[in-house]
Amino acid sequence: MLRTFLARSCQPHLTRSFVPTATSGIRFISTTQQPAAHPDGKECYLERLAGESTGIAVLNFNRPKAFNALSRKFVREFRDALHELRYDQDARVVVIRSLVEGAFCAGADLRERATMSPTEVKQFLAQLRDGFRDLETLPIPTIAVIDGAALGGGLEMALCCDMRVGGGNKKVKIGLVETKLAIIPGAGGTQRLPRLIGIPKAKELIFSSKIMNSAEAKEYGILNHAVEEDSGYNKALAMAHEMLPMGPLAIRMAKSAIDKGTQFEIDSGLEYEQACYAQIMPTEDRLEGLAAFREKRKPVYKGK
Repeated sequence: MLRTFLARSCQPHLTRSFVPTATSGIRFISTTQQPAAHPDGKECYLERLAGESTGIAVLNFNRPKAFNALSRKFVREFRDALHELRYDQDARVVVIRSLVEGAFCAGADLRERATMSPTEVKQFLAQLRDGFRDLETLPIPTIAVIDGAALGGGLEMALCCDMRVGGGNKKVKIGLVETKLAIIPGAGGTQRLPRLIGIPKAKELIFSSKIMNSAEAKEYGILNHAVEEDSGYNKALAMAHEMLPMGPLAIRMAKSAIDKGTQFEIDSGLEYEQACYAQIMPTEDRLEGLAAFREKRKPVYKGK
């Protein structure tokens, strides 16, 4: 779709793996190589990290010829992965990243859209909106890594995540640019962006189709972090590692309290917070946290 904002081809790029160390816990190793295609030809698939990173699931986007544009196949695989995560008790944090240089997600696949009937377009948009809600309502924390263009539907997807990290390379382009095409954001952008950064700022960005780099997006409040290195993946992993030792049930309830409670007026929100707190009281994890504090040791939470 918005190909003028993207590179014409996907070159080999910097990827990172990591190993634990005795001191810092994680050491990152940089390697330059083209990510391998999924053996089953999937364009959107899960990767579960191991060792000290157990509990971190990485949702990879790898549709290089279309810059991760949202096709029917891509959206179907995206929703399948989210469905798997929703019922996975071992997954504690999700990191979403692109393996395609220069693109996080290019938004809707307009070439495929041109082949659809009006009814098929409506059906696809419903699937897309439902997929974004699937992401937004995951019970565990989600972190989007934006190392390339996140325009239109690509940014709307990232807005469904709990947190966002932007890389420092010049290919990072962030914006809701639909008014440039004489349409409006149609997958939640007009609702989620104002809730995140406030109505006046959201109107400014949407009305002007402004495209930002990471630093500008952080200044507007869209990104939690804008790193200087090319990729924000290391920072996202570091954030995920900060969450891993915490009580997983507590994080789930805290996310619910924030996401749902803040939609009410304050008194109802406080009541909802108390309802979430009550669900933690009878858990084994809560007793383990008290015991660990009393015994001056690290707690071992099991999500029970």
